[in-house]
Amino acid sequence: MRLPSRLAILMLALAGPLFAETGYNAWLRYERIQDSNVLELYSGLPASVVVLESSPVLKSAQSEVLRAVHGMLGRTERVETAVPEESCILLATLAEARRVLRDPSLPAELPEDGFFLKTTAVRGHDVLLVTASNDRGILYGTFALLRKINLHEPIDHLEEQQGPSAPIRWTNEWDNLNGTIERGYGGRSIFFENGEVATDLRRVGDYARLLASIGIDGCTVNNVNANPRVLSSDFLPQLARIADAMRPWGVHMSLSVDFSSPKTVGHLDTFDPLDPNVAQWWKSKADEVYRVIPDLGGFLLKADSEGRAGPSAYGRTHADAANVIARALKPHGGVLVYRGFVYNHHLDWRNLKNDRAKAAYDNFAKLDGKFDDNVLIQIKYGPIDFQVREPVSPLPGALPHTNELLELQVTQEYTGQQRHLCFLLPLWKESLDFNLHADGRDTPLKDIVAGKTFHRPLGGFVGVVNVGRDDNWMGANLAMANLYAFGRIAWNPNLSAEKIVGEWTKQTFNEGPLVTDTIDNLQLRSWRIYEDYTGPLGVGGLTNITGPHYGPGIESAERNGWGQWIRADAKGIGMDRTVATGTGYIGQYSPPVAAMYESLERCPDNLLLFMHHVPYTYVLHSGKTVIQHVYDSHYYGAAQAAEYPELWRRLRGRIDDERYEAVLKRLEYQAGHAIVWRDAVCNWFFRESNITDAMGRVGHHPNRIEAEDMQLTGYTVQDITPWEDASGGKAIACDGSSCTAEVTFKRAPGWYDVGIEYFDQNNGGSHFSVIDGDQLLDEWNADLKLPSAKLDSDTSARHTIRGVALRPGDRIRIIGVPEGGERAAIDYIEITQSKH
Repeated sequence: MRLPSRLAILMLALAGPLFAETGYNAWLRYERIQDSNVLELYSGLPASVVVLESSPVLKSAQSEVLRAVHGMLGRTERVETAVPEESCILLATLAEARRVLRDPSLPAELPEDGFFLKTTAVRGHDVLLVTASNDRGILYGTFALLRKINLHEPIDHLEEQQGPSAPIRWTNEWDNLNGTIERGYGGRSIFFENGEVATDLRRVGDYARLLASIGIDGCTVNNVNANPRVLSSDFLPQLARIADAMRPWGVHMSLSVDFSSPKTVGHLDTFDPLDPNVAQWWKSKADEVYRVIPDLGGFLLKADSEGRAGPSAYGRTHADAANVIARALKPHGGVLVYRGFVYNHHLDWRNLKNDRAKAAYDNFAKLDGKFDDNVLIQIKYGPIDFQVREPVSPLPGALPHTNELLELQVTQEYTGQQRHLCFLLPLWKESLDFNLHADGRDTPLKDIVAGKTFHRPLGGFVGVVNVGRDDNWMGANLAMANLYAFGRIAWNPNLSAEKIVGEWTKQTFNEGPLVTDTIDNLQLRSWRIYEDYTGPLGVGGLTNITGPHYGPGIESAERNGWGQWIRADAKGIGMDRTVATGTGYIGQYSPPVAAMYESLERCPDNLLLFMHHVPYTYVLHSGKTVIQHVYDSHYYGAAQAAEYPELWRRLRGRIDDERYEAVLKRLEYQAGHAIVWRDAVCNWFFRESNITDAMGRVGHHPNRIEAEDMQLTGYTVQDITPWEDASGGKAIACDGSSCTAEVTFKRAPGWYDVGIEYFDQNNGGSHFSVIDGDQLLDEWNADLKLPSAKLDSDTSARHTIRGVALRPGDRIRIIGVPEGGERAAIDYIEITQSKH
């Protein structure tokens, strides 16, 4: 058989759509190295790459070497199928490497998916070896080697062994068959469209490549709120095409399934897990699925939660439900992942003993040891729902005889939905390093979920990612750091946040120390800053939980069945979860942890309101009262967010224009929305507590002009619900073809920034113009695609015109032109002295 030429293989490696610098290539840009000193590090890189065996995964590893070396070094490697009489890069399984090299220093064995990098020799010629026990390990080792070059690290004296922390490292994608994505902020599905699998799956292959580069070995491609059709016989061949696209990158597809499928798909009269006909149906269905997709990773099941069908319909347990499916999967090597997110979303909020946080433990701890050995319980890191801060769930420490997966959320459902910069790795690190003291021992969460603490056969990490069709995958370039971080921390949870973000930034931008230092700094500070201007002291639930989970919605947490209550009233705030007087949640922890949280004196301030109900005047360890901390943290966080655009502007000309402008636009929006958060939360707590801000800030805005106080033509004043979502509780909206709001400037002459707080609904695209006298200052379209059609905090946005020369008597007019259902609504304008 004639081997393809080097040019043909290189073209294959580079095949696919070409993109401008939109972020599509993420951290695999392989930018050309220009520094001669760095290039010298790789002057001795062998000119040939050798792959001794053939498989789709090894071909991917080979093509990646060609792509990366050509991109970074401008060289075209020679492709060989046998070790030549010259130096080479050798990609080989450990058995083949030992046979060819006869190097006694090679390890006797390697863990599954682990790899070994070594500079060695054969017949007097240098060999740069990437070896592993399986093909996927070779691929991971190849990416690790190329990462070193991308990070400008030396590779001439390599001897490094790595293995994954746990056998399961999956992503969950909450994609629906119609092409939408639940909690997806990066566009429509890459997997599905119009009820079918997408015709063009090139993006799926490119996504699998990104996942493989960070050690992710599985991907659940459909929503946990599963459509039963995924198991229908006519749909399975379509799903096989997705598996085909991922397979060359060692990523196994898995499927979310609906528990009622024996009835809805199989037309049985029951889905009782203990019914023999149901068990047979699951067995036959698993056999059918594996005939079509032989390397399927398994099934993911969400049952008895948020309206999903489950075993409670027949009085059965979660173990009954999991095991009937797991036994059908086991002959094929598949696993059943059972989501531990099970709770009653119709709780009686009047009962002070009710507590959603207790649900996961109450449902699963009593079933420890009753699950089959190919079942894993997928547990969220916190007991509620991906809040900006929660305690570590007590459940992982309560299942010594049950396999576990830790669920982290990469998509920023409650943390800014990728419109806000919020790098989540510092949050994850705090959780992973937390000591649950299970069985009275030192048991960090990271060791429990990896199966090390209780020596269980399976364990690992799942990230809810939800990439979409946007060129940068997640809707924002900087948000991709969360995906990279998830893969790296799932591979090795001992890596530091600083190391991981440094890797990501350098590979993604690779533009010198000012760029990397600035971006690393922005990322590492962003979670704490987001927490400061949103949810203080562990209270959680201040986002609009009955709406899109985005902007502030303080009272949305109260007086409903969802159980994310904050128990705020005129006297105090917080959930009493103590054993002594509260819900008893704290008693679910081991004694050392429970003792810490039960005590007001020992409970950390950052979780105080999650564990205790206290008066607003309660004094924290910091010396501040609760209410003053609320005010101070929100003003501090908003001020810090205001610096983001200024820091980013220092990078103009050092980053390609496309990504520079896209990120700047996001950071400017975030700076404005942080003020929306600040004002909504502070004003609400001020009204509720009737305690003034010691700094005199809350309710005082000397540079602000309320829209309802301007001279209006066509505009009408609207009450906003809830009232805290607009300054003064009111805004103006246009129901005609065009409306005008005008104000006369009365301050000293000088240079000013003019900020217009307006509402950008998602049911239209209004146009705004700002005119000073007869001079057009600026104009823009309201097209931010915010997650609401209402005038509220979810759609409140700010447009700032910088450096405007104003003098007394200037007439500033805002002209709004509605479009569709959007009403060109305005909240206020704010005129501040320009700093530039």
